[in-house]
Amino acid sequence: MIMSPATRRYNKRVILLSLVYAAFLIGAVYAFKHHLVGGPVAWIVAILPALPIIGIFAAIGLYLVEEQDEYVRMLMVRQTLWASGFALSIATMWGFLESFELVSHVEVYWVSVLWFGGLGLGNFANRLTMGGGR
Repeated sequence: MIMSPATRRYNKRVILLSLVYAAFLIGAVYAFKHHLVGGPVAWIVAILPALPIIGIFAAIGLYLVEEQDEYVRMLMVRQTLWASGFALSIATMWGFLESFELVSHVEVYWVSVLWFGGLGLGNFANRLTMGGGR
């Protein structure tokens, strides 16, 4: 399959942002584990791993704007809708279970992990229902 220029740009952005995420996460975990940061710097270091994830969300938005093939763009929109519905549904259910003290607390950043997993579900749904996927 030939990739569109928009898909190539999207892939480059996501790969770069994923590498930056890994570096920031490893650095932050190391810094906190070894008590190398404190005060306002600790806040900055703690937020650093979130920035590339936010960048990936932006890369998806840019891809949707840049992709010229309407069918391919629609497949990605469907994937993101699946991801959003999946992540928000699980987060909502877990939130109610947690508020009634039936389950333990889970850190909120896991919602984005669920969302990325939902992209995979959306791709699978696209393949089943549309015969194509990203």
